[in-house]
Amino acid sequence: MTAIKTRPVHGYSKFLSTGSARGSRVVTNEEMCTLIDSTPEWIEQRTGITERRWATNSETVASMGTTAARTALERSGLEASQIDAIIVATVSHHRPSPSLAAYIARELGLGDAAAFDLNGACAGFCYSTALADSMIRTGSANYVLVIGVEKLSEMTNLDDRSTAFLFSDGAGAAIIGASDEPGIGPVVWGSRSDQLKTIELEDWPTASADPNKIHPLIRMEGRAVFRWAMTDVAKRAAEAVAEARITPADLDVFIPHQANDRITDVVSRHLKLPESVTVCHDIADMGNTSAASVPIAIDRMLQRGEARSGDLALIIGFGAGLVYAGQVIRLP
Repeated sequence: MTAIKTRPVHGYSKFLSTGSARGSRVVTNEEMCTLIDSTPEWIEQRTGITERRWATNSETVASMGTTAARTALERSGLEASQIDAIIVATVSHHRPSPSLAAYIARELGLGDAAAFDLNGACAGFCYSTALADSMIRTGSANYVLVIGVEKLSEMTNLDDRSTAFLFSDGAGAAIIGASDEPGIGPVVWGSRSDQLKTIELEDWPTASADPNKIHPLIRMEGRAVFRWAMTDVAKRAAEAVAEARITPADLDVFIPHQANDRITDVVSRHLKLPESVTVCHDIADMGNTSAASVPIAIDRMLQRGEARSGDLALIIGFGAGLVYAGQVIRLP
């Protein structure tokens, strides 16, 4: 029997660079309260959000994703031709095919790079990081461009005062490449599909039946999500640290999905993080960008000096599905 040949296996992978882009329109809580029945104080107390970023009509998921990716590519020192694959995590690409990754690959001049989208909701970037890590370690790629991008302002139900103030628009990108030392820890991921009704997007037939709707809208049971995050997500975050064979005290930074500051605080307490660990609160002036929130937060913390190259960071995403994914990474 003829044996199947496999590619040589690389040792490890690591983050080489990051980039981000945010919707250009700043929407404060005060403005938000002209659209929904609420108060700025209530929104901030419940979520930690003071303002969010909405994209203009000319700022698309393709343009924001391309901008973030181009910055990451420039910072990596690589040529576009060296990128072997592009993975885009998003729920905001409304064309069934081709993938958003293919459109961004064209804009960047990536040539014949493998290109595909991944729908992992708010865990999408961490899912994509795990895939890129596996692709590199098994020899399928040397350099992978991973992007999280969303334009959720188009999918926000302004008649739902419990969720309308949460969502925003932006993109975050990272270049992941081969490494002689571990730069990405084992992923802890999974789902609670028995609770998938907790967060859902309308299907297209339902949305198109309403002449006032342009896109499917988000529906979320906020209290159920909060309870799940306080218990299951907090447990998974601890597992990701343990899988990396470190302790919470070894971390330099904690960068969870920016869903709600109260969830971040609960998970931080569950991990028993020492004061030496910097906890990300990017949601304050950004809002919730689903798959884009973790990479945007990584890039902004590095650019603002809140985190440094070489820091150990725990990242974790969680959202519709209910899905979760997290891993320890070394920042580029």
